[in-house]
Amino acid sequence: MATALSEEELDNEDYYSLLNVRREASSEELKAAYRRLCMLYHPDKHRDPELKSQAERLFNLVHQAYEVLSDPQTRAIYDIYGKRGLEMEGWEVVERRRTPAEIREEFERLQREREDRRLQQRTNPKGTISVGIDATDLFDRYEEEYEDVSGSGFPQIEINKMHISQSIEAPLTATDTAILSGSLSTQNGNGGGSINFALRRVTSAKGWGELEFGAGDLQGPLFGLKLFRNLTPRCFVTTNCALQFSSRGIRPGLTTVLARNLDKNTVGYLQWRWGIQSAMNTSIVRDTKTSHFTVALQLGIPHSFALISYQHKFQDDDQTRVKGSLKAGFFGTVVEYGAERKISRHSVLGAAVSVGVPQGVSLKVNRPGPHAAPENSKPTPATRLLNRASQTYFFPIHLTDQLLPSAVFYATVGPLVVYFALHRLVIKPYLRAQKEKELEKQRESTATDILQKKQEAEAAVRLMQESVRRIIEAEESRMGLIIVNAWYGKFVNDKSKKSEKVKVIDVTVPLQCLVKDSKLILTEASKAGLPGFYDPCVGEEKNLKVLYQFRGVLHQVMAPDGEALRIPKQSHRIDTDG
Repeated sequence: MATALSEEELDNEDYYSLLNVRREASSEELKAAYRRLCMLYHPDKHRDPELKSQAERLFNLVHQAYEVLSDPQTRAIYDIYGKRGLEMEGWEVVERRRTPAEIREEFERLQREREDRRLQQRTNPKGTISVGIDATDLFDRYEEEYEDVSGSGFPQIEINKMHISQSIEAPLTATDTAILSGSLSTQNGNGGGSINFALRRVTSAKGWGELEFGAGDLQGPLFGLKLFRNLTPRCFVTTNCALQFSSRGIRPGLTTVLARNLDKNTVGYLQWRWGIQSAMNTSIVRDTKTSHFTVALQLGIPHSFALISYQHKFQDDDQTRVKGSLKAGFFGTVVEYGAERKISRHSVLGAAVSVGVPQGVSLKVNRPGPHAAPENSKPTPATRLLNRASQTYFFPIHLTDQLLPSAVFYATVGPLVVYFALHRLVIKPYLRAQKEKELEKQRESTATDILQKKQEAEAAVRLMQESVRRIIEAEESRMGLIIVNAWYGKFVNDKSKKSEKVKVIDVTVPLQCLVKDSKLILTEASKAGLPGFYDPCVGEEKNLKVLYQFRGVLHQVMAPDGEALRIPKQSHRIDTDG
């Protein structure tokens, strides 16, 4: 699978790879590698003007790498942020005795200053489109009432509700943000809308406050106040006060949430809500790299319930998640299960089946909300079929008011069949085509750089010839390590990918030049940065294939790019029996 190459990989040399040392290399290891390359590339060793010029350039590059890595401060900056971190303005005022952690804080401070200058240019648009579908006629048909009606043989599927909302944030200063939001809703022919304006101010590193004003055609003016405060490093509180004006009078409301981090991955919440629907709620949320677990209990008017839910996060490229939950209370019991998966860089597709009494069966295509808060504190009306960037689409489909096994079966199997068909016939080909386009653009934009790297690698190989001749003579005299052939790049071994082109370069000479005392050690870094190497297939997976002779016996190994390699090894020996 091809992988995108960052600009940093294209524009900057990998100093560790260039010197062929570990990222944890000691000063002695750095010095030894530096001296060896200096002997190889020293301009005074070459009389040919062209070779002398190429040697000077490579010698200066090696010297620059050693200067950066041998200084503790510049090495710390390079390790964290690469070569571009060294080029950021402001480092001249940083004290040289600072630790890597202090250097990281200083860099982040410089970044924040730069972000503040661009603050006025940024907004955070968010939108939601929800389309409710009534498909109960598929399973709950009243045949006796419509026998004589034309077209009654086909189930009637209707859109019975729709909701659209949008919001944008406009940073006014480094501490003040204005938020404008609006919504439109319709259900069974009746609808309305509202508009809200909020002003948020960060009062300190421990808290912020927000004033909200709203109005709509179904309800009167709304005035609200939200406050957030960190009480301790592990405890915070939020309070939301609201006054809703309507034809029935003023309706006040108050919600307070007290939260505490029980450990690194677990948060406990206590919530008290007073107003139209008063309730007390307690919940515990545990969120780890592989799972998300919630247990909650609510006592209130009109609903009291208990909730338990679990979500498993698979550690795959598609960020697959499966979940299940059980909710029981005065309203009845609901069991919900489902899954979600990333289908592109910015899009997530998910589905869930809800089975309950007296709610019946619903198909909900959804993506869970933020995991930082308890699920019951932010109820979502339905399901999210597609979450693309900051735009969310909901398609709740109500199938039946009864507990019908057929409805549960089709709600479970139907989305799976549709997903796998779309993934195989539409999504996968589309993503493959997009990836090829991106790679082609990347190749075109980096063609000049690749050509330059190729010329530099060829020049380095020419400079190595004399050293390699001496190394081979020494290794042959002791029956040591001889690199017979070595290739680096993209190999096509899968028969299904015969149409793909093999893209490899010969790196026999550069590898032989790295042999010392009948050993070759390559560190965990991209081989493209080694002297005499370059990247022949930008953005694609690469391997290093080596055929070598040790003690008169042939050996062979293929190692993925970026993995450490040590030869010779007994396991690389070619079995010639038979």
